[in-house]
Amino acid sequence: MITRNAYAKINLGLDVTGRRDDGYHLVRMIMQSIDLSDKLSFSERTDSKIVIETDDPRIPTDEHNLIWKAADQLRNYCNVPDKGATIRLEKHIPMAAGMAGGSTDAAATYIALNELWNLSLSIDQLCDLAIKKGADIPYCIKGGTALSEGIGEILTPLKDMPSCHIVIAKPALDVSTAWAYTTLDSAPIEDHPDIDGIKDAIEAHDLSGITARLGNVLEPITSGKYTVIEEIRQILLANGAMGARMSGSGPTVFGIFDNKDLSHAENAVKELQSKGIAPELFITKPLTTV
Repeated sequence: MITRNAYAKINLGLDVTGRRDDGYHLVRMIMQSIDLSDKLSFSERTDSKIVIETDDPRIPTDEHNLIWKAADQLRNYCNVPDKGATIRLEKHIPMAAGMAGGSTDAAATYIALNELWNLSLSIDQLCDLAIKKGADIPYCIKGGTALSEGIGEILTPLKDMPSCHIVIAKPALDVSTAWAYTTLDSAPIEDHPDIDGIKDAIEAHDLSGITARLGNVLEPITSGKYTVIEEIRQILLANGAMGARMSGSGPTVFGIFDNKDLSHAENAVKELQSKGIAPELFITKPLTTV
């Protein structure tokens, strides 16, 4: 059996610079892994079935699951149709939250089954396969702190993000990534985040420089429909967050707190709990290695 943690991500910066003829959006994003993760275990089967077991009844366990799609694609690509696996998923990352929960589970599947089935593919080969199933999956395979460009397949590793506390707050609603991007297409982007500035601040190990430049072109779309997103963001800032933004297409909001005093992050969580507007709450930190 092989076990793996599948780590969530946040977007320190998310910009959309265009759209290809095939419908994929061109992006420039600063991605950051955090220590909130799903847990997966993989066991080889004597038959060719891909069996997914999970502790969350909302998750499909058939070919509609990205885990299943990744496993099936991998064995077809390597011409090992007789290979099978039982995959057990313990879910912790909020779903439909803008944190790459499905993509990171698929990423863990590519890596683990490559080992379990003795396929000997390189990380870059896995990423080339994975981009066909989801734009965030190659990043989730590599993890850490990175600049993501193209449709998500061009990844430039960056220095580790400075140590900090990160509060994750997800309201009780789900957001469709497809809806957010489709809505974005119908109106011009008025405020592009300073992706290069965030990158430079990371390279300088300047946490305040990072938090001053947080930005996400999808945030006005999602928060315009769901006002609770801005309400959560303001609570995080009022409790001492150096910066707070929505991650991905939302609705999760994250707040970055310095490392000097955990109580500020804890107070933010307590206030959000008391208001009942973010039932899924976590205090996490950035990962330096995945």
